[in-house]
Amino acid sequence: MPVYVYKNLTTGATFEVEQRIIEAALTADPATGDPVKRVIQPVGIAFKGSGFYVTDSRGKNAASRPASSGADAVKGDAPKSDAPKSDAPPPPTAAASASVAATGTD
Repeated sequence: MPVYVYKNLTTGATFEVEQRIIEAALTADPATGDPVKRVIQPVGIAFKGSGFYVTDSRGKNAASRPASSGADAVKGDAPKSDAPKSDAPPPPTAAASASVAATGTD
């Protein structure tokens, strides 16, 4: 059976009472008859095992691989892109446009 904590509103003293879940909360202190209020207590939960952290839901390969770095380029692994591929050349950069304007050729 659960144990509930009550606070005596007159004296401020706290006490515990073992009650069934379906029983109504006490309104008076059984010893003195003073009014009481049930005190909400935090629940003690311990999360043990796997599956409770964000890192637990990743695949084993993703967790053991380091984040993308310059080492990937050395290995020849190109970063994957979600953008659709096209055969058109990429648009010119600002540096390329500046060099064309400086030479006067178009």
